[in-house]
Amino acid sequence: MSYLYNMNPTSYIQRFMLENLDIKGVIVKLTDVWQAMQHDRGYHPAAAKLLGEMAAVSAVLAGNLKHPGRQVFQAQGDGPVNLLVVDCTETLNLRGFARVDRHISGRDLPSLLGEGQLQLTLKTLEMEQPYQSLIALDGNSIAEVFAHYFEQSAQQPTDLWLACNQEASVALFVQKLPSSDEKDPDGWRRIQALAETVRDDELLTLDAATLLRRLFAEEDTRLYPARAVTHHWPRDPEKIIDMLLTLGKDEVCAMLDDCDGVTIRDELSNHSYQFNVEEIEAIFQPRTLH
Repeated sequence: MSYLYNMNPTSYIQRFMLENLDIKGVIVKLTDVWQAMQHDRGYHPAAAKLLGEMAAVSAVLAGNLKHPGRQVFQAQGDGPVNLLVVDCTETLNLRGFARVDRHISGRDLPSLLGEGQLQLTLKTLEMEQPYQSLIALDGNSIAEVFAHYFEQSAQQPTDLWLACNQEASVALFVQKLPSSDEKDPDGWRRIQALAETVRDDELLTLDAATLLRRLFAEEDTRLYPARAVTHHWPRDPEKIIDMLLTLGKDEVCAMLDDCDGVTIRDELSNHSYQFNVEEIEAIFQPRTLH
């Protein structure tokens, strides 16, 4: 597996280690990627914040996988934001969307998503079948839900801080390793207390090195090279045509009854495809072999 490293990527994941404490961490910063995910969506700010936070956490998890693979997080609930989906490939190519079906009045997670669950689907080259896990929406924020998930899956104390606005979505993740108490019995408590002081504006505006220096000035910190996170999902009309062929001519033509064409929306990649009547007829013309 080859990784894309960049000295100054615009959107990135960057791991770090508090060397004398055996505490590891990750900083994710999404700027151009997050802005591309929002382009022409018109999201309510509260819905956008949920999606941005879930995108940042997805990058944290993707960067921590022992065997890189493709992962999809899908949160479904009975609240006004009834669906959140984030898809991240093994190369940290990220996409996602939120679906809002009624007026938003609250701001916390229960008010927005309501009752529901979060599903993780993971596929690696080593797996014959994708791994799936259901996660309870247990908490008042995306950070609380995923902090519980990380702690249960890794069985190590974990903490997570998230910040999101229109320009950027950021995650700060720290996790205690099994040998940490041997090095410093008070280390984990101290790092948690220091990290708790972080402000949203610091997460959103500071680069990883500056942020770590400000939070953990007295600690010996190793910062690893940044890996670029991308959002590269070009239009793929052939995929849409294959889908129409799978549906069959009768079903597709039924979609033409009240309009002059068919519009197919690819929500994940943020593309719309329009086909007029003549183009639909051409799709279902018998194909000859040469």
